[in-house]
Amino acid sequence: PNQQLLTCVMEECGELTQACSKVLRFGFDEKIEDVAKEAGDVLALIDLMIEYGWITQEQLDSRKPIKRNKLKIYSDII
Repeated sequence: PNQQLLTCVMEECGELTQACSKVLRFGFDEKIEDVAKEAGDVLALIDLMIEYGWITQEQLDSRKPIKRNKLKIYSDII
């Protein structure tokens, strides 16, 4: 099951990447719903990684402010 879950995580992350690319190519209003769908699929697999005990919600939550702070420094999205 470990290999299968990792494969699914990789595939879903790839599908989210592709959905984001299509928004850039075809327009926000046309494709943003696909981004939401794929992001939800990624979150479902992250939940499974938590259930398997690979990661914890606390680990994820502790990373969020770190990433947000980096985005404040290196991007204009925050």
